[in-house]
Amino acid sequence: MLRRQVKIIQNNVVCVDSSSSSPTVIHAIPEGDEVGGVTSLGDDVFVVRVNSQQKIEVYDAKTFTLQRHIKVRGLGIDCWSLVACPYNNCLYASDWHNNSVHRVDLSGSNAVMKWSVARWPAGLSVNSEHNLLVASEGERKVQVFTTHGTLLQNIQLQADIEEPRHAVQLPTGQFLVSHGGSLHRVCLVGVDGAVVRSYGGLEGSDLSHMNGPAGLAVDREGRVVVADSDNNRLLAIDKSLSSARVSVFELDGPYSLWYDQSRRRLYIGEWDGGRVTVIDNLKDFSPSTG
Repeated sequence: MLRRQVKIIQNNVVCVDSSSSSPTVIHAIPEGDEVGGVTSLGDDVFVVRVNSQQKIEVYDAKTFTLQRHIKVRGLGIDCWSLVACPYNNCLYASDWHNNSVHRVDLSGSNAVMKWSVARWPAGLSVNSEHNLLVASEGERKVQVFTTHGTLLQNIQLQADIEEPRHAVQLPTGQFLVSHGGSLHRVCLVGVDGAVVRSYGGLEGSDLSHMNGPAGLAVDREGRVVVADSDNNRLLAIDKSLSSARVSVFELDGPYSLWYDQSRRRLYIGEWDGGRVTVIDNLKDFSPSTG
């Protein structure tokens, strides 16, 4: 296991509110095919890769050793997101080519059910009511489903959100949506699909621009971390979406994010690097104020 302390650059880093330790990077899960999604539940870490051969890898959250595989029959080769729901004790996997979501029961049977969703499902998340959110790249939608696939909301996003990658619902009922296309932004979106405010703009690599924003993670105060995939970095954005800082963590195509608040741990699935990088000792996503 590679373990190193990460230096904190005062004006340009995801800052950790912790008096006892600095964030620690652990390249915990080794390189392989591109990581489409990573999530955790209890002492298990779940990873799905492109060309996964209908399998989800299960690792121990303490030792990061491979424990087993979960077979998900019919899961396509392009699974671009994975999310666990502790309330329903299940796992959801998006199936981009087959326009569906697979639900895997984790109570012991590993029973799988699936249902159809809008075209090209990308990012998945679970809201505070334990419902599943699906971001649809092909139809520019955010859909909300019950745990057994009943459609509750079908939100058409405004036209300039061209390639939504991930959506997270906030306690206000609004959504944070990352997207590419002509613009590369993180947007606060209302229940009508209209943009309230946003961060980013045209494709770029300076602090005010992104290139391929994908996975999102939100802390308890509403601050956001986004995987700025093609810039090989994370951005920490304040809750007003008005300012950001760049993390110093060395990444190779970060795509999917999962924040385990109970362990103060951020999992980063790397598309190009084909590994899961783990950042420990995180309390929140506060940008440094210098």
